[in-house]
Amino acid sequence: MRKRRRRGGRQPPGRNTRAAAISRRRLALYGGVAKARPPGGRCRGRGRVPRPRRSRLRRGAGPGLLPFAAARPVAQRRGRAAGPWAGTAGGSSETGGKKRMDMGNQHPSIKRLHEIQKEVKEIEQQVVVFSGLSTDKDYKKLERSLTKQLFEIDSVDTEGKGDIQQARKRAAQETERLLKELEQNANHPRRLEIEAIFKEAQSLVEREITPFYKGGNCISDEFEEGIQDIVLRLTQVKTGGKVSLRKARYRTLTKVCAVQEIIESCVKQQLSLPLSNDAHPSVSKINSVMCEVNKARGTLISLLMGVSSNDTCRHLSCVLTGLIADLDALDVCGRTEIRNYRKEVVEEINKLQKYLDLEEEGNSTHAYDLAQNQSILKIEEIRKKMKEVNALLLKTENASDLYLGSKAELQGLIARLDEVSPGKNPCIREARRRAVIEVQTLITYIDLKEALEKRQMYPEQTAAEHQSYKAVWNVLGNLSQIQQEVISFDGNRTDKNYMRLEELLTKQLLALDAVDPQGDERCKAARKQAVKLAQNILYYLDMKTDEWEY
Repeated sequence: MRKRRRRGGRQPPGRNTRAAAISRRRLALYGGVAKARPPGGRCRGRGRVPRPRRSRLRRGAGPGLLPFAAARPVAQRRGRAAGPWAGTAGGSSETGGKKRMDMGNQHPSIKRLHEIQKEVKEIEQQVVVFSGLSTDKDYKKLERSLTKQLFEIDSVDTEGKGDIQQARKRAAQETERLLKELEQNANHPRRLEIEAIFKEAQSLVEREITPFYKGGNCISDEFEEGIQDIVLRLTQVKTGGKVSLRKARYRTLTKVCAVQEIIESCVKQQLSLPLSNDAHPSVSKINSVMCEVNKARGTLISLLMGVSSNDTCRHLSCVLTGLIADLDALDVCGRTEIRNYRKEVVEEINKLQKYLDLEEEGNSTHAYDLAQNQSILKIEEIRKKMKEVNALLLKTENASDLYLGSKAELQGLIARLDEVSPGKNPCIREARRRAVIEVQTLITYIDLKEALEKRQMYPEQTAAEHQSYKAVWNVLGNLSQIQQEVISFDGNRTDKNYMRLEELLTKQLLALDAVDPQGDERCKAARKQAVKLAQNILYYLDMKTDEWEY
């Protein structure tokens, strides 16, 4: 049997003694005073010393264990301003401290997911601006990179923890979204439309490019008209503001327009010479270099249109550089005419070398995103002024006093539009052309209104006119009212008002076709102008509703 200790005996140092010491320290930290233990080892009247309640502890800056509440000033615990504690080392800024604690206490799986998400974020920038097709090398490279990141996400061990599972799920969803966006960019209907138009340009080049390979300058009118039609169709492709489609349209337009410029410079620009081979021995060498330049021109067109698989841009650049070196090595013996001839050939070679940098230019954001282009900003400023004049004309019932001033102002706007430089960008050229049509439509509206008012001022003259001529003017009066509605129309082609206006214009065209001039030349000329006016109004209505954007 275990012996009972005496009541007043001394206890050996053990666990209860250490617990009592810790409890006294805690009481002192909380502001209380720990009572000394009586010599008998017990508290008076209660038996053993009660064990203090446990609290959440953390290791503080000072020695020993500190509770969470004691780590902050009293003012902060009560929700008031921390005073001198704020922003000091003793007060420990909450944002920085929490971030350092979170980073230090992060689970390895969470850290790995953050690293993967950072890599996926870098790939996202390439996916957003991707403008190729699903058969391109860049597409396969991006798809492979995203798929690799998806496998990395799947390999992260969650250890059955819910927060890690949710983080892994979010990372996988983001990667799958980018894969889907990449596929949509490559297979978008507008992207396929751009590619189909480019295929037509390729077939046109393959049929008509033979004269260039032979060193000739003969280009058929069919080729020039076909290229012009392709450029116009490309500018009218709707991108909906999507960056990838804008980039694809711009890159395709850049190539086709480069081909168009090369052909125009070859056909229209004639060198001041060549000289005959008998003039000087170096002339024959320059003539042979010129023949090589013509062949290089045909090779460049094939490379731009993607119809040549034998040559590369780098090889062509080396060939052109070699031709310039050959020309520089020639001795012209101080003869001015031979020096000028050589200079013109060198300039032709330099022009061809500029077209080899089109790929890098097509990748720059400022090239295909025209929202901040200076020419576009000028055009939009002129259109804004034109709309103010338009609103003033439509609001005023008796606008005869405004006709002269408004017409002069609109003509000034056309002069300003002529000063806008589109550069080599066909989209800017198309934006300027549309703005000119809008201003010219308003000028035509003012001219027709003035003519109708003058006819009403002289009823005696109109009474003696031919019946067919009167019929034409009746149609012109109807066209003036319809034109006013068309100018103020602000809808799309699904609106009933659009269909009504289109039907009214068609009826006026039929009414003009029914007019019999009976050999009256004046009536024939008036009917011809009325038909042209009706067609222009109809074209303007279609242009307003085709949802074109630059």
